[in-house]
Amino acid sequence: LALNPWDVVLCISGTIISCENAIVVVVIFYTLAFRAPVFLLIGSLATADLLAGLGLILHFAFVYFIPSEAVSLLTVGLLVTSFTASVSSLLSITIDRYLSLYNALTYYSERTVTRTYIMLILTWGASICYGLLPVMGWNCLKEPSACSIVKPLTKNHLIILSVSFFMVFAVMLQLYVQICKIVCRHAHQIAVQRHFLASSHYVTTRKGIATLAVILGTFASCWLPFAIYCLLGDYSYPALYTYVTLLPATYNSMINPVIYAFRNQEIQKVLWTVCCGCFSSTMPFRSRSPSDV
Repeated sequence: LALNPWDVVLCISGTIISCENAIVVVVIFYTLAFRAPVFLLIGSLATADLLAGLGLILHFAFVYFIPSEAVSLLTVGLLVTSFTASVSSLLSITIDRYLSLYNALTYYSERTVTRTYIMLILTWGASICYGLLPVMGWNCLKEPSACSIVKPLTKNHLIILSVSFFMVFAVMLQLYVQICKIVCRHAHQIAVQRHFLASSHYVTTRKGIATLAVILGTFASCWLPFAIYCLLGDYSYPALYTYVTLLPATYNSMINPVIYAFRNQEIQKVLWTVCCGCFSSTMPFRSRSPSDV
């Protein structure tokens, strides 16, 4: 096949995604202090994004060096699984953040740990099921007219994935609206109790809302174009449109480590410690809630 520049860009993106998220996975896995629910969810997100990056690399390698329909199904299944798990992990982190504020007094309990494991099981169970569908036979290899903009996925399969994304986005939007309300209320109560100036309350509230807006805005700007095109596009449309909308979606996996991991002070401490050559997996940390991460 003639080398497609868009495939090269996707492969480069996959390499960057893999390197970033591999660092997060290794740090969380080898640091015993990172066994709190919030870090397990961040680890799930990093694992999903790592698999997505590897899937992009493998897809490029197999298309141009080992072309095979069976291998193509496996790589597409891996990409569907990983990207679905990534979006689902973002939803789980949002739910955890909301509950840490809404049930602040009971958040640090065994119930939270159990709930986290349930969310992880549901996240990866549903993602693997979505990814196995093309491998188990729900593909358009024998019926090209049923193909979607992403071959060999069928149009119906991609519609289900897109509708699921919009449902996840709607739930996240609602939860972040509720988080904003709680943050504003807490900031006002603290300002009243400590006799802070109104300007201090305004700055604190604005900073919290701005952070949430960046998180949700980044997610929406990366995934919405591709999700909308999946519903409106057709297999007969130029492949350029697919690449133009898919590439920003991959950038979400590139940005996630920055937003959810590298911005965390505990993870920063471990990274600095590793760079200094004095890594300790049992180094003490103060407990942080998801709303701080």
